[in-house]
Amino acid sequence: MKRVIIFVNGTDVNGKVLVVTHSVDELLAAASAKFEITAKRIFTSQGGEIDDIKLIRDDDILYVSSGENFIQTNKICSHDRVNRNSEWITLNVGGKYFTTTRDTLTKKEPMSMLARMFTETANAEHAIQPSRQDHHGAYLIDRSPTYFEPLLNYLRHGQIILDSNVNIAGVLAEACFYGIEGAIRILTTLAEKEELQKEGLISLTRKDVLKAIMSTPTNAELRFQGVDFVRADLSKLDLRNINFKYAIMHHCSLAGANLSGCCFERADLSHANLQGAQLVCVKMSCANLAAANLHSCNFEDPGGLPANMEGVNLKGANLEGSNMAAVNLRVATLKNAILKNCVLRSAVLAGADLECCDLSGSDLQDANLRGANLKDTAFELMLTPLHMSQTIR
Repeated sequence: MKRVIIFVNGTDVNGKVLVVTHSVDELLAAASAKFEITAKRIFTSQGGEIDDIKLIRDDDILYVSSGENFIQTNKICSHDRVNRNSEWITLNVGGKYFTTTRDTLTKKEPMSMLARMFTETANAEHAIQPSRQDHHGAYLIDRSPTYFEPLLNYLRHGQIILDSNVNIAGVLAEACFYGIEGAIRILTTLAEKEELQKEGLISLTRKDVLKAIMSTPTNAELRFQGVDFVRADLSKLDLRNINFKYAIMHHCSLAGANLSGCCFERADLSHANLQGAQLVCVKMSCANLAAANLHSCNFEDPGGLPANMEGVNLKGANLEGSNMAAVNLRVATLKNAILKNCVLRSAVLAGADLECCDLSGSDLQDANLRGANLKDTAFELMLTPLHMSQTIR
């Protein structure tokens, strides 16, 4: 059972509390008896005429007239003020309903179009009339609901959070339409960043990568070919089977990441940190890993498929303690690299430059070192005998 407070048109005193019955005519009849007038029309406090009982909500403030148009009162009673500040408002934006509070629409951005629509007219110098209401009583706004939702959430908690399929430019255009200045500033920065990323002028972040991973189906290939990841923190992420061909990743942190099956062909990983990373079946041919940290990495595939690092530049890199069984390092550059205590069983090092490398304590059983440059290479404490006939040039 709903009840309403009714005033005579043009007044804000001597209101009557009436029970809403079955029709507008019955409510007008009850109001006629209470006020001893012939009530013919009934209005909301904003001046909208009610012609359907379904449009009336519990505790609404209404005005009845004997036929004349709505007369705006100059005062708002204390009960009305409390009700208007706390009531819930439903918006019909492009056919989708959003329910929120008046405070949400008015407090954070008081000069926005939404705030001016729903601020008390007695206290709002620049207030504008709300739009028409549909048959459910929701205020009609003919705009995109997809782009409106992030803006409503911004008014709620002050953050712009966009789904991966929501266009930044579209949300920015809507923010400009509604006049939500704080959102405009944030979205302008995001749009500029997105444009720079498209032009390859800005590095992607951990957040960008996670967003891409979560929005890509598991059966689809995720490619970051030629993308700038300079100094990005991608440590401990599951990045299996991602295509990083030609990517710029120097000083990038990939420590503890699962990079199995990834393609790093001709990528720049110089000075990158890959300590403890999983590099099973990785494709790194001709990649630049100069001075990179690959301490304790695992390259060995239980199924026997070798990692391909043919022609890779590992000059000065640290691979100590890595499991590199069967890895293909043909004609690779490993000058001054640290390969202490590595597992290099059946590894292909034919034609590789191992000058001044430290291979002490490593397992080179069945490794192919034909034609490798072993000048000043350290082999102390080898785990297995190394037959170097026809290997040193």
